[in-house]
Amino acid sequence: MTIPTEPTPPSPTTDAPRAPRHLQPGDGWVECTCGRRHWGLAGAAGLLVARRGEDGRVSHVLLQHRATWSDQGGTWGVPGGAIHPDETPEQGALREAHEEAGVDPALVTIVGDRVLDHGPWRYTTVLAEVVPGAHLEARATDAESLEIAWVAVEDVTSLPLLDAFRDAWPELVGRFAEVA
Repeated sequence: MTIPTEPTPPSPTTDAPRAPRHLQPGDGWVECTCGRRHWGLAGAAGLLVARRGEDGRVSHVLLQHRATWSDQGGTWGVPGGAIHPDETPEQGALREAHEEAGVDPALVTIVGDRVLDHGPWRYTTVLAEVVPGAHLEARATDAESLEIAWVAVEDVTSLPLLDAFRDAWPELVGRFAEVA
């Protein structure tokens, strides 16, 4: 069976060339009551992975430098995307992080989440930590990422961040402190 391909969905913020991609279950835009379009017919999710330093505090987080053709392209955020209709947000976030950043789900432990609920559409940021003693090497594994990098917590806000991630960052980093 041949899976049809079409250009990646048009970005509402740019007309830059887009890479071809296979459509997956759940792919599509949702017209939201907030006045914006959001990607993911069943919602979307992303994985924010943290590493702790010797002092027990979160020292680094794994971030994705988004492809320029994507919505808010060129910004930094977390690997993520549309949830498939048969997935939980956690399953979707782990799948997307594996597809986009090569994150091995066996090397992380989920420790919480944050849900942005717009009624007809939801985005779940799944919080995870590297399993103690594991060495998680991530890298850009598809065209949706310019790069994947471990970023020091104190350097996150110096990057050009995806708007929603920038807004959520203080709460997200605070949640990691709560599970220490």
